[in-house]
Amino acid sequence: MPTPAFKRPESVLVVVHTDDQVLLMERCSPEGFWQSVTGSLREDESPLDCAERELVEETGFAAGDLRDLGLTQRFPIAPEWRQRYAPGVAENVEHAFALWLDATRPPTLNPEEHRAWRWMPAAEAARTATSWTNRAAIRRALSLPEPMTD
Repeated sequence: MPTPAFKRPESVLVVVHTDDQVLLMERCSPEGFWQSVTGSLREDESPLDCAERELVEETGFAAGDLRDLGLTQRFPIAPEWRQRYAPGVAENVEHAFALWLDATRPPTLNPEEHRAWRWMPAAEAARTATSWTNRAAIRRALSLPEPMTD
């Protein structure tokens, strides 16, 4: 299937977690950007199909029973990434999912996307994730209280 000229402005985020730990990965670029599994939907791909594909591509974990968090968020696309989208596209819609694991285990990172990974306590992960949508998804996945300010 040929790659479209522009990315679809719709994506998924998958929070990988145990009962009290959350996996975060550091992007290669920008350095210091910590996140859960993320990825853009391909042409004719459903959010669930995308979440399953991205989970395997970014961690090597089998999709198992992905849980739809019922959290769809809209956010502005960062200026440094806007050239990936059609002219005039300034917002992305993100669908959040979660994957529960019975124990922490090392992911197999895609070295073109991520440089490091860490399992961390859920509350710490909810503070560490760089994007506000990721922080909200972690709180939803692990039933953490909303912060006073984000």
